[in-house]
Parts: sequence; C-alpha cells; structure tokens
Amino acid sequence: MSQIVFSVTSPSDYPTTVKLVTEALKHEGFGVLTTIDVAATLKAKLGVEHKPYIILGACNPHYAHQALQAVSDIGALLPCNVVVREEEDGRVSVVFMDPESVLGLIADPRVEQVGREVAEKLHRVARMVGK
Repeated sequence: MSQIVFSVTSPSDYPTTVKLVTEALKHEGFGVLTTIDVAATLKAKLGVEHKPYIILGACNPHYAHQALQAVSDIGALLPCNVVVREEEDGRVSVVFMDPESVLGLIADPRVEQVGREVAEKLHRVARMVGK
C-alpha cells in the first residue's frame, strides 16, 4: 500500500506554523478553501479538550481544473488536506495528504500526472516550513 501522507516537524510554535504553512501554500499557488479547527469543534460539540489541531483544505485551481476535466468524480478526493497539530510533547507536526498516492487510485495517466506535479509543490511547502 502506498503512503498516503508525508509530514515534517516545524521549528516554530503552533500559531506561527499555521501562518507559515498558509503562506507557503500561497507561494506555491494554493489557496485554503476550508479551515477546520478540530480542537474547537471537539470542545464545542463534545466538551472535550484537545491539543491544537487544524485541517487546511488546500486547492491549486489550475491543477484542480485539470483533474476535474479528466475525471469529473475526482472532486471526492479534493482538496489536498494539510494538518497542523501540536503534539503531546509540544512539537508541531505538519501532515500533508500525498496527492500522488491518493490521485493514483484513479489509474488515469492525466490524473496521475496532476498528482505528481501537486506532490512536488506540496513537498516544497513541507521544506519551507519543516526542519
């Protein structure tokens, strides 16, 4: 089975890392379509405390368009989710969906190419924010 995520540890604190990830995504042509504050949701819905944890739904419109043109149902696998979370020891992890693996499930050469190109961009984002 292919690895469906890759991750880095940020040398910065949680709020700074969220900002750095968002800026690095923008630098690579991504926008953040959705922001899900998992910790806040768990607190509001269940009364449960959780370490800071956010899911950013990142989308590069150019590549999303290419993928949708190839396979209209591909939207079920979009956007590329990026998780920023504070670990128990205080470290901050940034976890990226691996679009090459996930989009490779489609077994369409056009979509696989999109997956490769988007993965390259997300790996650059990881290098910008990781150590």
